[in-house]
Amino acid sequence: MFVRSLSLGVAAAALLVGGAQAADLIIPTTPAPMYEAAGFGWEGLYAGVNVGGVFTNANGLSNLQTSTSQFSVGGAVGVNFIAYDPILVGLEVQGDYVFQDGDDAGMFLALAHVGAVVTDQVVVYAAGGVGVTSRSGTTNSIYALGGGVEVAVTDAVSVRGEVLGLGDFSDAAGDQFFDGAKATIGVFYHF
Repeated sequence: MFVRSLSLGVAAAALLVGGAQAADLIIPTTPAPMYEAAGFGWEGLYAGVNVGGVFTNANGLSNLQTSTSQFSVGGAVGVNFIAYDPILVGLEVQGDYVFQDGDDAGMFLALAHVGAVVTDQVVVYAAGGVGVTSRSGTTNSIYALGGGVEVAVTDAVSVRGEVLGLGDFSDAAGDQFFDGAKATIGVFYHF
């Protein structure tokens, strides 16, 4: 009986010592943080280029030919802010070179944007502002109102389609609110 009690005591001690040694092998670590992919960064500075067309009606816009469609190429620089998720506001300056018969023209616009981040990769916005057209040293004031859709294609590059109605500040008879339009497709880099 003594041998049996001694055997049980030794076995119990061995189990307790083994458990204590196993506990010493555990190295405390903090759990690895979960990685969550961030959405496209719409906030901040951006710059890009665009191509498209400028279309005018019979009244036309000062310094642009009437009742025609003209090819345009240009660029834009701007800045965006998230005012309140998902509302995006921004300011942008655009410059376009308009190819016409004879003298080509320049168009410069300062626009304000207000939009919504639909998904992490898509923004829909409205735009409005003022600017000038310039041809052969003559400049005239214009205004623009329209909107567009911008889609992120990489971590820093987006593609945009935009349509702006264009008008001048003329009060001549028959003058319409929009005497032309500008439609462009552009590629932008977000810094």
